[in-house]
Amino acid sequence: MAQRPLAVFDLDGTLADVRHRLHHVEGRPRDWDAFFAAAVEDGPLTQGIELALASAGECEVVYVTGRPESCRADTLDWLARQGLPLGELRMRGPRDRRPARITKPELLRRLAARRTVAFVADDDPQVCDAYERDGFRVIRAHWMAAQPVLEEVQEREGRT
Repeated sequence: MAQRPLAVFDLDGTLADVRHRLHHVEGRPRDWDAFFAAAVEDGPLTQGIELALASAGECEVVYVTGRPESCRADTLDWLARQGLPLGELRMRGPRDRRPARITKPELLRRLAARRTVAFVADDDPQVCDAYERDGFRVIRAHWMAAQPVLEEVQEREGRT
């Protein structure tokens, strides 16, 4: 049987509503431990969840996130509580602080080396631009209003 293509989803701002925990990283010093610990309380972003569930009929769902590997257990638990399809979870390495626009496309290219990617859904405009430059079909997740602090930490600090 042929392998189904991959539907790839970002988490923060695409599937998960992170607005309730942004206050942990708005000031200095940033409280990254509290920011990531609060992820278990993220609300679902309905449009992203519905797209992931609908995609599971035709595709294998995979998750690519800038969250660090230390968040794996909480992230898998959150995905299960949302009723999302089981799928591979690709995360940022523990010391990887490169911008999301570099890290996430690298993770996606590794997936695409062995599987066909039907599309990737992400909210970060710079990440989406990088995906498109690599030739991937992108669904820009615009259902959560842009959060400047989230964009800043993704680009300058490589933390999510």
